[in-house]
Amino acid sequence: MFNTMNILKAAGAVLGAFLFFLVAGTASKGLYSMGSGHAAHAEGEAEVAMMSAAPGGVGGEAADEAPAEEVVTVALGEGDAAKGEKVFGKCKACHKIDGKNATGPHLDGVVGRAIGGVEGFAYSDALKTHGDSWTLEHLDAYLTNPKEYIPGNKMSFAGLPKPEDRANLIAYLESLGG
Repeated sequence: MFNTMNILKAAGAVLGAFLFFLVAGTASKGLYSMGSGHAAHAEGEAEVAMMSAAPGGVGGEAADEAPAEEVVTVALGEGDAAKGEKVFGKCKACHKIDGKNATGPHLDGVVGRAIGGVEGFAYSDALKTHGDSWTLEHLDAYLTNPKEYIPGNKMSFAGLPKPEDRANLIAYLESLGG
């Protein structure tokens, strides 16, 4: 016999599951944004567009017009090491700064060090064969999206999308010396 209540329950379960996955997908995109590549890193600067929060517009605009975009430039080498120490909290799970390796290689003395250059650490082939050294520009591009910048590396970190965070972290790492 045909029971409409069972059909309604099944339809409700399907729609509920669809709604759950829709919300979960949207939330995960917000949590795990990947940044905007590394085209601007070649010049040693990264730009972030920030919307102005001035009420009623900017520079005489009418209140119903869209606010103007303001571009903020963060130059490499001008980060705040104290703020970078806080950003380093995201790295502590895998990296140490006391000369000892953990899940990842130690990061003291990383600025200027050869990429894949810590003796005794089991680097991926991608990092071992990369060549070059960790310049400010290489660190900035790598920290933006490690998997995209050096494909095949083992680092599972998604990256730091904010140029300010990268500049501050690099300043902190630079302050550690070797």
